[in-house]
Amino acid sequence: MLPIEILQEFNSCYLKIQAIAQNENWLLLIADKRIDPEAATHLGDVLHYLSEAMGCVEEIVEIKFNQESKS
Repeated sequence: MLPIEILQEFNSCYLKIQAIAQNENWLLLIADKRIDPEAATHLGDVLHYLSEAMGCVEEIVEIKFNQESKS
């Protein structure tokens, strides 16, 4: 898998998880305390760490893109 493909997969995962975090049913589960309230924190952590990983891969993709542009 190429770095750009990894970045695309991370981005896809991020968007799906973000959609869950904003989903009305998810928010109701938390509000009704039907699940551990820390679940929202954990989901936020997942988004944060996934974003950090994406940033690391983006650097590699940008470097490779810049190298190819100069060639």
